[in-house]
Amino acid sequence: MSSPSSRRNSCRGVVRGSRASSECHVRRRGSSCSYFSSGAQPGDFSVRLSQPIFTITLRFLLAIDLWLSKRLGVCACEESPCGSIRPLVRLVEFSGHVIPWLIGTVYTLLRGESVAEQEIMLNLALALMLDLLLVRVVKTLVRRRMPAQNRSDILSTFFVERYSFPSGHATRAAMCARFLLAQLVDTASMWVLVVGWAALVSLSRLLLARHYVTDVGFGLAMGYCQYSLVERLWVTWDCLQDLLLMRLTERFNRAYDGLWLADWKH
Repeated sequence: MSSPSSRRNSCRGVVRGSRASSECHVRRRGSSCSYFSSGAQPGDFSVRLSQPIFTITLRFLLAIDLWLSKRLGVCACEESPCGSIRPLVRLVEFSGHVIPWLIGTVYTLLRGESVAEQEIMLNLALALMLDLLLVRVVKTLVRRRMPAQNRSDILSTFFVERYSFPSGHATRAAMCARFLLAQLVDTASMWVLVVGWAALVSLSRLLLARHYVTDVGFGLAMGYCQYSLVERLWVTWDCLQDLLLMRLTERFNRAYDGLWLADWKH
């Protein structure tokens, strides 16, 4: 018969072995679908009482932001809890990308049947380019790294940027939604459809773990304010025609002056 001490030692060995196997299993799962980048470790948010109150508050809010973003990233990869609906969420995400919006806007501008329709599409195209410029400037200034993505995701290599703050999809969704509501939408059903689309596009960035919560929240606020700037810089069709006519007149005068000087020299 085995002694009580040998039985205790065997039980400890079994417990240690089960803990090691569970830790190994957790590490494997984390390596296949890691949300946080290597630079965002839990130790980075340690707080000391000697720090200023602003620093402590900021670190606390960032910790909440990371925790909530991790909770919402349920479609980050195929092994995630809701990985089965990942293709559908990615389709919603693509609907907020700038490429289909620019292609659709330019096509509608060229095929417009009235001057008013062409004027609206022209300003929408200018608004999309303004959004790209402003988002790029803010991202370059803040330089917040995006969450780690699934390395097997081929499309993310082309569409995912290095910096995450703010979310370009969120700014574009808010700006385009407010633009459409102000210029084209005239029924309650269309209003619900446009607002719901903007909300789903913003939520898809969190479900796919593309952005943090603060990135999407600031992006929505930034896109909402961008439309006010678009209204102030609204380009009318008559103003555009006058501008083009002015430029053509200047080029014609320069060409005429060049020919006159050439004849005078001869």
